[in-house]
Amino acid sequence: MSKPDELLVDVAALVESGQSNQMSLTVVTGGAVITGRLAPEAVWRQRVSEVLTDSARLGEFSAVFDTPAKNGPPTHLHFHVARILQGTVGIPETGGMYRVAIADVGAWTVGDFSYSDH
Repeated sequence: MSKPDELLVDVAALVESGQSNQMSLTVVTGGAVITGRLAPEAVWRQRVSEVLTDSARLGEFSAVFDTPAKNGPPTHLHFHVARILQGTVGIPETGGMYRVAIADVGAWTVGDFSYSDH
């Protein structure tokens, strides 16, 4: 595993400290391009837990996400309203919840990408 980008760790730490979900970011990791907004880990975990709780088949997994985040510098980026870019589309169109290890990010930029047919 590579050494995490210190600047990206600082960005993630600001998101965590401010409890903000307005920071847009695009990363390249494992050959995939993920674009969306960052969320504090606690907010991300809560939202994933809510989605799982509402699922008839996956409700039992919601408790896993109720555990508090660990202390220390951030090790992961928590995306919401995010898409994996594939050709000219983003999957899923409505955005999803993704967790990406900062150490696995090969490239990144501030802002998110979107496509338009117009």
